[in-house]
Amino acid sequence: MMPAFSVALPGQVLFGRGEATKAPALTRSFGEKVLVVHGRDAARVGWLLAELAGSEIRTMRCAAEPTLAMIEAALGELAGFRPDVVVGIGGGAVLDMAKALAALIPAPGGPMDHLEVVGRGLPLALPALPVIALPTTAGTGAEATRNAVLGLPDHGRKVSLRDRGMLPRIAIVDPALTDDCPRGVTLASGLDALAQVIEPYVSNKATPFTDALTLPAIGRGLAALQSLMRGEDPAARDEMAWVSLTGGIALANAGLGAVHGLAGVIGGMTTAAHGAVCGALLGPVIAANRAKATGKIAARLDTVCDILAAGLGVSADDAPRALITWAREAGLPGLQAHGLLPESFADVARGSLQSSSFRGNPVTLTTVDLQEVLAEAF
Repeated sequence: MMPAFSVALPGQVLFGRGEATKAPALTRSFGEKVLVVHGRDAARVGWLLAELAGSEIRTMRCAAEPTLAMIEAALGELAGFRPDVVVGIGGGAVLDMAKALAALIPAPGGPMDHLEVVGRGLPLALPALPVIALPTTAGTGAEATRNAVLGLPDHGRKVSLRDRGMLPRIAIVDPALTDDCPRGVTLASGLDALAQVIEPYVSNKATPFTDALTLPAIGRGLAALQSLMRGEDPAARDEMAWVSLTGGIALANAGLGAVHGLAGVIGGMTTAAHGAVCGALLGPVIAANRAKATGKIAARLDTVCDILAAGLGVSADDAPRALITWAREAGLPGLQAHGLLPESFADVARGSLQSSSFRGNPVTLTTVDLQEVLAEAF
């Protein structure tokens, strides 16, 4: 008998090359007061700002993965400005900041009322502002998720601000916006996208809906990423944009696992980019889960390893190690390069078990298991 499940999705998804040109008109459909959140280089959104000329526009720069302090500073700068719509155009960090601001600008309390783990974790008292999300990297799938990840360096972790109302009203996934993305960013974000179709597929919260999305995307994502490591390839960019969107939808509906549970803690303790950490952890976590899995979960992990093995030219048993080797040879650094110290492994392992991401992991991993994962990813 098919289990009952629900589906959370953005209000509308536009996918394809050239779809970004529809952003100005769609933005204006919400009103004339617009907040545009962008990345380090404001020139990259010049085309959008030019098309929105005549509207009342405020811009907000997000040059790094957002922290609680960054959000609080942005809220201070925006005091008295109530936009009709928030447009986020950039990588996952930018989209997370856009969603966080859209949630918190109307909120009567502060961020700590709503943050998970370290805060009160309360639902939003007032609806979030509408968000239009335009990703410029293929990795986090943040254009399709209902949370925003914020760093809290003082607490040594990253946590989420989460509410169903934070799902973007419109997600515009135009692969052309990812063309010529730097190789290192492409690799790290691409491995994050791969993790986000593997973890929901093996998650204890997987549904027939998420299976239909994730299973076909695993092999496609690996093949596209391999192609992009050989050189720029628009068709592969299209594939990775699709896999990233797929992963975002899947994780919003089936959760994640140990890769993201560990990455949230490591990201709070170091300055490492999220995708790079997930990429380093993916192979070791697959191996650790497979070693303990039984029954249907073992069958799912075997399927994942079969798919990876076909793409990497190895046996299924060797697939997790081959993925680690391939990523390292492609240029992905291990955790050591990000400043993580072996003496921190126990704290990372313990902290990860408290994360919301870890709840979807398909098997029970102990702190000893997780420290072995960290050593393998080091």
